[in-house]
Amino acid sequence: MQIQDLPYPDPGVPDVRSGPRFLWWLWLNQLGGQLKSLAWGLLHFVSVSALPFCVGLAIEAVVDRSGTRLALTGALLLLCGTGIALGETFLHRAAVTNWITAATRVQQLLARKAAQLGSALTMRVAAGEVVAVSTGDVERIGWFVEAVSRFTAAALTVVVVGAGLLVYQPALGVVVAVGLPVVALAVLPLLPRATRRADVQRDKAGRATELASDTVAGLRVLRGIGGEELFLDRYRRASQEVRHAAVRSARMWSLISAIQVLLPGLLLIAVVWHGIQLARQGRVTVGELVTVYSAVMILNYPLRHFEEIAMAYSFSRPSARRTAGVLSLERSTATEGTRAPEVPGGDLYDPGTGLLAPAGRLTAVVCGDPDAAGRLAERLGGHPAEPGRSVLLGGVPLDELPLDSARAAVLVQDKDPVLLSGTLRELLDVPASGAVRATDALDAAQCGDVLDALVQGSLDAADPMDARITERGRSLSGGQRQRLALARSLITDPEVLVLDEPTSAVDSHTEARIADGLRRLRSGRTTVVFTSSPLLLDRADRVALVDEGEVVAVGVHRELIANEPRYRAVVTRETDDELAAADEAALVGARQELEEIEESA
Repeated sequence: MQIQDLPYPDPGVPDVRSGPRFLWWLWLNQLGGQLKSLAWGLLHFVSVSALPFCVGLAIEAVVDRSGTRLALTGALLLLCGTGIALGETFLHRAAVTNWITAATRVQQLLARKAAQLGSALTMRVAAGEVVAVSTGDVERIGWFVEAVSRFTAAALTVVVVGAGLLVYQPALGVVVAVGLPVVALAVLPLLPRATRRADVQRDKAGRATELASDTVAGLRVLRGIGGEELFLDRYRRASQEVRHAAVRSARMWSLISAIQVLLPGLLLIAVVWHGIQLARQGRVTVGELVTVYSAVMILNYPLRHFEEIAMAYSFSRPSARRTAGVLSLERSTATEGTRAPEVPGGDLYDPGTGLLAPAGRLTAVVCGDPDAAGRLAERLGGHPAEPGRSVLLGGVPLDELPLDSARAAVLVQDKDPVLLSGTLRELLDVPASGAVRATDALDAAQCGDVLDALVQGSLDAADPMDARITERGRSLSGGQRQRLALARSLITDPEVLVLDEPTSAVDSHTEARIADGLRRLRSGRTTVVFTSSPLLLDRADRVALVDEGEVVAVGVHRELIANEPRYRAVVTRETDDELAAADEAALVGARQELEEIEESA
């Protein structure tokens, strides 16, 4: 896989049983790129490590006054230089390719999982956790997957050079062969502690990211209630904890780095001291001593990759564990379905609550518990938070349809819709039937003032459709964001549209016009609106009251407001005392009326 071929047509099915298993799965799925990186790495490292042998041969040729051997050595040096240049160039290219393709595969897996879970994702994992996994964790995982092949090439080079020194000069090669394993493995006892400190730093950084994400998302509310400084103080404390953890982790890694510098230096001193003794005895030549000395010095380069792979694994292991945890989440219902892909039509019925939304009608649902209303809206869209009896659309269970078909049939807009950054044209560029124009949808959602605000806020956009929307629409008010999200849903024109409190942040005059526009634009289409607004309820063809998970009353708004106390309590916000007083007044009135009838009789 090359970078220009990204994204993957199918990122595959990951092994998410643990973090190390996930890393191993990623490495295996990039086997071709890893082998290519290994080959170029071997060419580069071996060419670098061969330079000391060339220098030794050149010195011996000069000592022996052999022009032929000196010319041959020059040719070997040229060959090594070519190998170094080619190896370094294509190793870097292969390494970057492996890093980017591994990170892209993980990002595609996370995006696919987010699309499958929908709103259930943030119910199981904090939004800040998702952000941390999809940004920093992806980079660390890609780093380790890429570094494995380079480390393997470096390790093989160390073995080859050590064996070559044993053959070239056994007396000095023995010292190198004994010292190299000590140098390479000396840091292993420190790695568990370094890994634990890296895990602590990663966990604290993840919590700080979650806190920052949640604080930014609720900044408008925090300013309104005066809690901005409180949350900023919490973030300051969390960031200081991250700093202290990072310093503790850095101390351990600096110790490991110091050992990686100290031990090769001691090995070099040992080789030089022993070589001088052998040279005095005439057992080694000057060229052989220079060759062994240079080879040991050059070996510091591949040996540094031992430290890098240790760091890469220590930092990527918690990231892989967190990523595997997100990828292991499953929907309560299967995504493949057991039926052929289709978009059924007909009445929408929830057997769990008894809620019926007749086809082609506007049905309003009143629910005293906002959280229960949100769960019911998700279930109507085929996204149940927990297993249960499937919602039926035209008698077809949504759980038995493929996920794409179920989402094409029923669109759910929750009470806090997200607006992506970009132009208004891009925001409204959604899969749609083509029956509803953008201008009609914007007009029905009463977005005239929103368009004016977008044009005023964009210096270079005369056309409102080219005006830019900031991230999550933060430059707009809550009501303006709601209306743009409603227009986006109306453009989609699904078979069934489920709206959860679509007008909770707009004034009553705008709400009345939105109700008329919604009824007009969705004429002949099935629409379900979760609301307690009398303006919307009065325009609905059918109103259902859901109490304690069941439909307890069905009718039109005026009938229910007059005859159903529980409905009246939710819609008019009457308290229990007010309801009791009203019931008592009604009872007294009835008693008085009965007494008057008896007296007249």
